[in-house]
Amino acid sequence: MTEQLYDTNPYRKTFTATVISCEPCKTGRWTVVLDRTAFYPEGGGQPGDIGTLNDIPVTDTQIKDGIILHTTTEPLEPGTQAAGCIDWNYRFDLMQNHSGEHIVSGIIHADTQANNVGFHMGKDRITIDFDLPLSPDKLPEYERLANQAIWDNLPTQITYPDAAALQALDYRSKKELSGKVRIVTFPGYDTCACCGLHVQHTGEIGLIQLISLQKHKSGSRIEMLCGQRAWEYSHAIRAQNHAISVALSAKPLETAAAVQRLKQENSQLAARISAWETAAFEKKAMELQNSGNVVLFEDGLEPFSVRKLAVAVMETCGGWCAVFSGSDKNGYKYAVGELDGDTRAIVKAMNQALNGRGGGKPFLAQGSVQASRAEIEAFFADLTKA
Repeated sequence: MTEQLYDTNPYRKTFTATVISCEPCKTGRWTVVLDRTAFYPEGGGQPGDIGTLNDIPVTDTQIKDGIILHTTTEPLEPGTQAAGCIDWNYRFDLMQNHSGEHIVSGIIHADTQANNVGFHMGKDRITIDFDLPLSPDKLPEYERLANQAIWDNLPTQITYPDAAALQALDYRSKKELSGKVRIVTFPGYDTCACCGLHVQHTGEIGLIQLISLQKHKSGSRIEMLCGQRAWEYSHAIRAQNHAISVALSAKPLETAAAVQRLKQENSQLAARISAWETAAFEKKAMELQNSGNVVLFEDGLEPFSVRKLAVAVMETCGGWCAVFSGSDKNGYKYAVGELDGDTRAIVKAMNQALNGRGGGKPFLAQGSVQASRAEIEAFFADLTKA
């Protein structure tokens, strides 16, 4: 069994230990066992610690049958002394987020009896899965209460109740427990069986933000951030809002209304443009009435408008109509159609000759070609001769 220094002092950053064994891994790295360690192994939803042993990087920490396994990039000599150093920024970030997860889970359980059935601390965010649907309307209140726990700066209590006390204790746990059980309590907010590491006082969490609530299986998933992660997220949101505020000449707390006005104006403008397009396309269709086969080039059209023009002209020209919009540099979007006709052979040959892709129904196809205007015109000139 490895002596677990982190269990009695989760704030310990350095230590010395004797190397018991060092074996190569299949990954090309090494598995080091020490007589004692401050490295926390993955467990309780918390990833394993990283850091160094004799300045050699430790990239992961796991536990098997009470033996803690340190993954290193280089070997250490068994029987020698090793100086260990925890990556404290990494560890403290996990402690902040793990402690925040307890508080949020306890608040939600007290309000809804929903159980935490899944917990994952990723590189950027953490998620909690609950076995019941949760109301999005309650999320702001849960977040407010969680931050109230921070402002109260409560002491974190770690206890190991005996069997009788454990039987009488109301605590959260994902499974039935017996023997020596580690109970983590944030007074007034949560009591839970947990082997993970936590801050000594809730004030050290700094900030809790509940980012999203999603339906997950038959229950819910909350995405959240704590501590520095939460601060960095808030800073990024503020920076984005400031940029929007400047761009729209709106006060920071009025950007949503400004964006809504802009969307309405854009919608009205799009409707006017669509009406103008319709009128212009109808005029073009009348000009080309009974012209037979037609090839058109128009600048600045979106795919929908390319199709719209092709449909308008093919209904009057008495042949097939091919519309292109784009540039020699970036290629051209196309629509090819013939009223009650079949353009599949034309489109297939065009795609092969002009490095194109696309298709559709027999009477109307859309796509794009990577060719110059001259090459497109030459293709249709040859097609007309044929």
